[in-house]
Parts: sequence; C-alpha cells; structure tokens
Amino acid sequence: MENYTYNSFTLQLEGLNVSKDSVYPVFLFFFFSYIFIIVMNAGIALLVFTDKSLHQPMYLLFCNLPVNDILGNSIMVPRLLSDMLLHSEPLISYYECVVQAFTTHMFGTAAHTVLMIMAFDRYVAICNPLRYAAIMTNRMVMKLTVSAWGVALVLVGILLGLTVRLNRCRTLITNPYCDNASLFKLSCESVFINNVYGITFTVVLLSSSIGTMVLTYTKITVVCLMSKNKSLNSKALKTCSTHLVVYLIMLISGYIVIILHRFPQYSDYRKLSAILFHIIPGSLNPIIYGVQSAEICKSLSRLFRSKPVNPLF
Repeated sequence: MENYTYNSFTLQLEGLNVSKDSVYPVFLFFFFSYIFIIVMNAGIALLVFTDKSLHQPMYLLFCNLPVNDILGNSIMVPRLLSDMLLHSEPLISYYECVVQAFTTHMFGTAAHTVLMIMAFDRYVAICNPLRYAAIMTNRMVMKLTVSAWGVALVLVGILLGLTVRLNRCRTLITNPYCDNASLFKLSCESVFINNVYGITFTVVLLSSSIGTMVLTYTKITVVCLMSKNKSLNSKALKTCSTHLVVYLIMLISGYIVIILHRFPQYSDYRKLSAILFHIIPGSLNPIIYGVQSAEICKSLSRLFRSKPVNPLF
C-alpha cells in the first residue's frame, strides 16, 4: 500500500536529469543566459523610460515585455541554478512553490495579453494613422497596460485559487520548477474542476491571442496592399515583422511544452523545453526589438557616443 503524507509543507522537486559531467556546462549556460536576460531587458526598459524620444505608445507598451521577462525568469532561474548545484533531490516549501507557480503562469499569460495590446497599437498606427495620436493617448496606453496585466492576474488567480483549496497527499513535483499542473497532481481529491478550468483558460487565452493577431494582421495586410505609399508599407513591414517574430517565438516555445506533455517518455525534453520557454523569449525579445527599431538604435548610439574633449587652452 502506498504511503501518503497529507498536506506536507515541504515538497520535493524532480529537477533536471543531468549527468555529473554536464552539470557545470548546463549551469553556466543558464547562469549567463539569466545575466544576459536581466541586463538586456533592464537596459532596454531603462532606455525607453529615460529617453524622451522613445516616449511613444509603441515603446511604452513594449516595455511591458522586458518587465514580464525579468519577473518570469527571476523567480524561476536563480532557484533552478541553486538546485543544480545540489547533488540530491531539491526541496521547496509549499508557499514558495505556489508563488513560483503563480509567477510562471503570469509570465506566460501576460506575454500573450501584452502582445495583443501591442497588435492593437500597430493596427491603429497603420490603419488609422491620422487618428493615431487622438486614439493612443497616454490615458489609452495606461488603460491597455492595466488591462493586459489585470486580465492575466484574474485568470491566473482563479487557476491557482482552485488548486490551493485542494488537500495534498503527495510531495513530489514532477518538474524542475512549480506550475499549476504539478501542484494539483499532489492531491488525491477530484481535480475535475481544475482540469475543466485549465482547458477553458488555455482555449480562451490562445483563441483570443491568435484571433487578435490574425484579425489585426489581415486588416494591416489589406491596407498595405491597397496603399501605393511605399514608405508606409516599408514602415509597416518593419514594425509588424518584429512584433510577429516575437509572438511566434513565444507561441512556438509554449506549444513545444504542451505537446511534450502528451509524451511521458520524453519527460527530460519536456523539462528542458519548459525552462527554455522562459529563457529563449527573454533573451531574444530585446535583441529583436533593439536591432529592428531605428529609434532604439539611434538612442543607443547617442548614449554611447563619445563626447568630444575640449582643449584646455
């Protein structure tokens, strides 16, 4: 008969299955990736807030992505790095696990909602350029930002709220970090409601996200095809391709994790892809926007341009 430990406040993480020879190379990869994510995203966000020429709706809305990447990775990666240096199964408190799960799901959900409001901004800029300044005011930017984070907060709050109500009879988290599915699998009670809400949550979020992208980009494409303005089409292609690439990277990274959940024999690949879901978008987003945005490149060149030294005499 299986032994159960009811409502234990100490849980065990399964962790990554890494050989002893690979521990330090993998550790260094994650460590330098995390440093890169923090420096690049914090740098881009600070640049946008300090440079008045970048105080435009597009860049102010984009700043939500660096903030999300920093928060999402800071809760997960440092804990993962410390666990990798331990040569035994790492332990985590139940409350820390809940916070980690909440942050992880906020990271994924907010990425979708932020990219949705950015798509709306691109739609207004290209399809209604004459009304852009009247529509995308500071007040509207604030409303969109609050909506993006507020919707994510409510959806994820309900998701975790349904899980923390359950009694626990197991202690093993079959993941390198905590998420909602790993938490409710600790319970011996019925998790039917959790599964129903989880599926509904995923369907609504992905349908809204993909639907928004398809609708806005279809209208943008129609406007560009009907327009004879080469300058408008070039600008639209540049800004929209950047946004679309960032969205596809996030979407593909998430889908890989979801697909690998259906194949238990590839659990090690699933664990690795779950970590890379945080690291890859967080690393690539500032690079893609930094390289593609002429305004950010100009701001960086002004920042690092050496000042001429005046002669003493």
